[in-house]
Amino acid sequence: MRSIDALSALSTLHKPVITTAEASAVWGMAPPSASKALSRLAKAHVIQRVGQGVWGMGSGTPDVYEVAPVLTRPYPNYVSMYSALFRHAMIDQIPRSVDLMSLGRPMKVVTSVGLFTVHHIHEDSFGGFSGQTLNRTGLATAEKALVDTVMVLGVRSGSVTLPEIDLPEDFDVAAMWGWVGKISSTRLRTITTRNLVRLLDQLSRV
Repeated sequence: MRSIDALSALSTLHKPVITTAEASAVWGMAPPSASKALSRLAKAHVIQRVGQGVWGMGSGTPDVYEVAPVLTRPYPNYVSMYSALFRHAMIDQIPRSVDLMSLGRPMKVVTSVGLFTVHHIHEDSFGGFSGQTLNRTGLATAEKALVDTVMVLGVRSGSVTLPEIDLPEDFDVAAMWGWVGKISSTRLRTITTRNLVRLLDQLSRV
């Protein structure tokens, strides 16, 4: 298959980031052959290898919100925890990885646009984000990002210590507690509640 024909077929997917499996289906060839064909296109600088089995369409680098949906398919995800806290200017420290909450399994994924850390979340707690499209993942609200952070860290250590946090002026405490109430595990809900109460108490003293 000529490169121009291969690219034309891939363009019918209308996606900024594709997988080897998607290319294999479009081209009607086995995955190993599709992977070799994609590698040739990447060497020609008409697509870009983003990670294992993940490719960016075009020569430009896709952004993390375009790469993220591909990493946990068929399960959805959204950006949260430290990554979302930083985007909402609640913390100053730049996160070392992009934190994703997903219904899929937890894992770390190394890509050309950065390291992604996937955290599993129960379906009852999945939500509280905006900006999602077919090809882009969403961003957690300030309230949900804080709840996700405290919830995930609470599972690991019980007591949660966070870097200095600034709550936005429009931070909705009621919305925050609403998401805490959706945590299905009684134990985890109790731990999250206790840590959030302590955190809010500390912030009120500043």
